[in-house]
Amino acid sequence: MPGSRQARVPDNGPRAVVLDIEGTTGSLSHVRDVLFPYARERFAPWLAAHRGTALLQQILDAVTAHTGTAHDESSALALLAQWADADVKAAPLKTLQGLIWAGGYAAGELYGHVYPDVPPALEHWKTQGTGRFIYSSGSVAAQRDWFGHTAHGDLRPLLDGYFDLTTAGPKAAADSYRAIAVDLGHAPADLLFVSDAGAELDAAAEAGWQTVAVRRPGDERAAVTGHETIDSLTPLVSRPGPGGPAAPVDAHTQEDPSDE
Repeated sequence: MPGSRQARVPDNGPRAVVLDIEGTTGSLSHVRDVLFPYARERFAPWLAAHRGTALLQQILDAVTAHTGTAHDESSALALLAQWADADVKAAPLKTLQGLIWAGGYAAGELYGHVYPDVPPALEHWKTQGTGRFIYSSGSVAAQRDWFGHTAHGDLRPLLDGYFDLTTAGPKAAADSYRAIAVDLGHAPADLLFVSDAGAELDAAAEAGWQTVAVRRPGDERAAVTGHETIDSLTPLVSRPGPGGPAAPVDAHTQEDPSDE
């Protein structure tokens, strides 16, 4: 079981922390209820506005590569809409969503939701010399826009980098975490992945990473089993960075949804 392979955070702390977005550093409902509908209703206008451009051709080529079948604008639009409605983690869809969201951020119509405990946690890890990275199914461009437009200001200076489906691979695949470890130049056991998704945490644990699950207050989904669970990033801040002294840990293991 992934839980039996899971390594606890060592006394000298992880060399880098890799964070999920939805349900972990930002609100799941903000993504589902604000960002997804915003992009979905703009698919057709965006494709029409970019007809004949290299950017549109990039999207069409990506859809073709993903499906193994050639697509024109019309068939690609239908497939992208189908993927969006089913929340398929397809790279071409994530790229298009990111491009549309970029316009919304620039127009001041969108913002990235970030929980208030996230900025101080990032600042703490930066001070300690711990690497800070984001790994999301959303495109790297969308991730940068999210953290660049928050109620807490531009948080991008607090982050060292980003990973997505095209740069790392599927989030529920252990090989993706092995690839990230190689990219970061650290042993998997020196890396901590924090997410709200059990399948992702299982994959990271299989790859030898440290793992911590997040269940935010009010999140009514079933508890994540096999992984230590916290309700904010604050308990992780009490843990030391690379080479630092051990500090008290204020976290609990959550196995029962009634504990949420």
